Amino acid sequence: MKPSIPLSLYIHIPWCERKCPYCDFNSHENYSPDVEPLYVSALLNDLDQQLNLVNGRSISTIFFGGGTPSLFSAKAIERILEGVRARVPLTDDCEITLESNPGSAEAEKYKAYKDAGVNRLSIGVQSFDDSKLNHLGRIHSSSEAKAALDMAFSSGFERLNIDLMYGLEDQTRAEALADVETALSFGVSHLSWYQLTIERNTAFWSKPPTLPDADIVEPWLESVRKRLRDADIHQYEVSAWSREGEESRHNLNYWLFGDYLAIGAGAHGKVSVDDHAYRFQRTRHPAHYLEEFGQSSISPRINTLKAIPDEDIVGEFMMNVLRLRNGAPLQLLRERAGKTPDSISNTLESLQARGLMLSDQDRLVTTSLGYRYLDSVVEAFF
Repeated sequence: MKPSIPLSLYIHIPWCERKCPYCDFNSHENYSPDVEPLYVSALLNDLDQQLNLVNGRSISTIFFGGGTPSLFSAKAIERILEGVRARVPLTDDCEITLESNPGSAEAEKYKAYKDAGVNRLSIGVQSFDDSKLNHLGRIHSSSEAKAALDMAFSSGFERLNIDLMYGLEDQTRAEALADVETALSFGVSHLSWYQLTIERNTAFWSKPPTLPDADIVEPWLESVRKRLRDADIHQYEVSAWSREGEESRHNLNYWLFGDYLAIGAGAHGKVSVDDHAYRFQRTRHPAHYLEEFGQSSISPRINTLKAIPDEDIVGEFMMNVLRLRNGAPLQLLRERAGKTPDSISNTLESLQARGLMLSDQDRLVTTSLGYRYLDSVVEAFF
């Protein structure tokens, strides 16, 4: 194990009020508050099975994702965090993010989350246009989204992300930019702005909406990039924008190929053991997860680690680090993927000759052209 590799913790809350037609995440309807104490206990039992992977490290970031984590009471979130702290030390500046749906936003609840230890919110607005929200199957309105943001700031959350989508059904460039402009009016310091894609196993896959063509949507990106740059908010990842110092540290650890424990139904983790990278995944269905982790006596098979194949490790590393606009230090290739610079020298030289990667002795970073065609760049390393 490598104590120098940062350690994060992902916590999956798999329930939501209504499954969105574009969502391919592990989310389930029919949430009941009665499940909270059972699920909290299962989460902590799950974490107990992963303590041997900590290797003396402190957790530097925690992320509650879903589903809709804000369906859970503040008391449940507090109990989870207390249980984590009792098992693994947290860094003094540990970033603790909770995803929230505007439809489940309450001022008192936000204040209670903050008191419980959450210090960053990620609010799934998606759009400030009611017609677009209706197309997306969202349960909140534009006014509720704005109210949720007001409540978050008034509750003392200084660090906050807004999720917005573009390339929506019947959306125009002006409408996409208007969403960004509204987000800026709240003084937000972090924005996730990503294009709607149609994924398998979603309602949209079986009945797809008519979306704007790629050649229509592509120029919107430069318009948004310029507007955000004027507001001192810069793109640091494919779909992430922030003021300096306000980046999502949890997601940065993913993209820099750090380690992360993962608890909850369907949660995915990645850890380094003896110079090798391993992944693991929990069972997806909440009922099955509760059956497996609802008791303190857990079968060792549940914690099975799967090594990332040697022929894939460089590609997986690049698939993550090259999402960052400024790339990553070359030394991380050895430290986190166990490979030397010589192992990628031929591929790197070929991409540099084609103007897709910068000729930088110390960093792995694409050119602007390479960033535009990132999928092709990453594919070259597999």
